[in-house]
Amino acid sequence: MRIALVTLGGTISSEPLDGDTSPGPEAGGGAVVPVSGAATFVREVARYLPGITVVPVEMRMVPSPSLTVEDLRELAARITELVEDGDGVDGVVVAQGTDTIEETAYSLDLVGAADDVPVVVTGAMRDRTAPGPDGAANVVAAIRAAASAEARGKGVLVAFADRLHAARWVTKASTFRVDGFTSEPYGPVGIVAEGRVRLGAAPRPLPPFDVPDGPPARVAIVEAGLGDDLAILPALADAGYDGVVLAAMGAGHVPAAAVDAVALTASLMPVVLCSRTGAGPVFTHTYGYEGGEVDLLERGLLPGGSLSPTKARLLLMLLLASGLQGRELAHAFARHAEA
Repeated sequence: MRIALVTLGGTISSEPLDGDTSPGPEAGGGAVVPVSGAATFVREVARYLPGITVVPVEMRMVPSPSLTVEDLRELAARITELVEDGDGVDGVVVAQGTDTIEETAYSLDLVGAADDVPVVVTGAMRDRTAPGPDGAANVVAAIRAAASAEARGKGVLVAFADRLHAARWVTKASTFRVDGFTSEPYGPVGIVAEGRVRLGAAPRPLPPFDVPDGPPARVAIVEAGLGDDLAILPALADAGYDGVVLAAMGAGHVPAAAVDAVALTASLMPVVLCSRTGAGPVFTHTYGYEGGEVDLLERGLLPGGSLSPTKARLLLMLLLASGLQGRELAHAFARHAEA
């Protein structure tokens, strides 16, 4: 069994800069940066993985907020290469910073990266110098999941704190806890316990999707707040944006004072309606008051389904880059958002 470990940087790879022997910030020492790649982790975790050969692939060494859509394209292509090589791997683990894990995992799910072998994304909440760093444990769990026959056909997974989450549903829910990821309201799809992977239900496979070449579309996320007129929205078109995701209140609502700005923006470019709450779908036919989801959808907004604003942004970027507009765009977005 051969599992590739692809490292991109992030907290899981972070420690003080070379020459700084002080502990990290939790002990009052210097700030940490990504410096340790896949080869370091292979040396640390190999003894916990009998029967599994871990193939180190050091692809990037950056904090995850600096990853780009082009990086994700290259990552998907690299996974394909690793699987299709003459002595190809049986699974792939991607280790990166937690800030954008949900976007990396979702993008890989969109392009079908896990169609041939299990693909599992992981990271760490504590850097390598913190007391009780969680990176190695998460890597071991992720590798065990990627080596498991049960993980085949389940789509891209995220392994964190011995839980397995579907890329479709996972979100980062804490800035500090080692169990910082959740899949509310659906819950994790599996666990890793006693070295064994145990999987339950998984979401339906996503519709096929080809990542377009060329520059990605520019899509902004704007969050609605109490008393906000959202006058900034129409200006996004003048600033060169191609679309916007509106992180609305509750099940998809904005103040009545914001409706004109929202409607004008929807006449200029695609606007996806999501919820800022962090769990649950945007409603489509419950609240009919001015600024309610029924009113907004009638004004041309696209329902975001159960997607978080960050994932809705990623999906809209890729669909717009594919050249889709109008009804074709709305149909394609709905197919993925409700899958």
